[in-house]
Amino acid sequence: MKILITGGAGFIGSAVIRKIISETTWHVCNVDKLTYAASLASLSEVETSGRYQFEKVDICDESAISALFSLYQPDAVMHLAAETHVDRSINGPADFINTNIVGTYQLLDASYKYWCKDKKQDPSKFIFHHISTDEVFGELGEFGKFNENTPYDPNSPYSASKASSDHLVRAWHKTYGLPTIVTNCSNNYGPYQFPEKLIPHMLFQALEQNPLPVYGDGSNIRDWIYVDDHADGLIAAIEQGQSGDTYLFGGNQEISNLDLVKTICSLLDEEIPRANQLSYADLINFVADRPGHDFRYAIDTAATEAKIDWKPKVNLEQGLRQTIQWYLSNKGWRQSLAEGYKGSRLGLLGGEELK
Repeated sequence: MKILITGGAGFIGSAVIRKIISETTWHVCNVDKLTYAASLASLSEVETSGRYQFEKVDICDESAISALFSLYQPDAVMHLAAETHVDRSINGPADFINTNIVGTYQLLDASYKYWCKDKKQDPSKFIFHHISTDEVFGELGEFGKFNENTPYDPNSPYSASKASSDHLVRAWHKTYGLPTIVTNCSNNYGPYQFPEKLIPHMLFQALEQNPLPVYGDGSNIRDWIYVDDHADGLIAAIEQGQSGDTYLFGGNQEISNLDLVKTICSLLDEEIPRANQLSYADLINFVADRPGHDFRYAIDTAATEAKIDWKPKVNLEQGLRQTIQWYLSNKGWRQSLAEGYKGSRLGLLGGEELK
């Protein structure tokens, strides 16, 4: 199997590549333009493998993407390249429209042309796997979960751009016959995650003894999936998924943002107590909520678990402990990635400081 993975230097993409190289015989071409959140250091353990290649290419570059298909002749595309941070999409939606929508179109166009020329005689020899988010479904109330038939109702520029890209992928399948699958996931966490996201942000801030900013009253609820569990699911979807199908990956680990931060603080109290003997929870600081903040997300994975051989293995406390221990053991990686990151969250229009 030869697979082209876009966004492979990102958090989820790098986890998938590490797992593919260590657990399969697949050959991987990692296509990434190396934006602020990308890190080739996340792939240091596989960079010398003869089954791994890296190409610094923007997915919006039509000619460069087409050239990669001709050169690598992939059997599958795993499309992870995207702008992903909701806060940044509020302040600067243009990058999200360009990368997530236009970039997906360019990749679909190149995939279709390649498929027609080299793979159409045997559709089973190619699959376009588009990785998306549960945020395309909007928000849930107190009860219920998202499933494969939940209507789309995105509420942020980020989720709207991902919903648009999902629709493009389905249109290329229905209209042109391109073999595709779409997967939607809940919030990911784990080692190597850029510190603008909630869990590493709280870790980075706590370790610097800085305030821990919690939006609103912290009651917003998310379902969390450990990144290696998600990577297992993405690989299983490529191996076992059916063209035209949708698969949902979640950890079945719902928790409010406030309780999540308190759990992180409690684990840090155990792992690296503060010199003043106070709890890290004393650093929690409630700040103005971000616009359009969805109340709750939760994913029903039952249909996916019935279709492919996958289920989440890591519970939230176990995953958080592993994540914290990894960050504590990899201080150099943490510091090098955070050099250009100022530590603020970006939820208000205009990038105002949250008070």
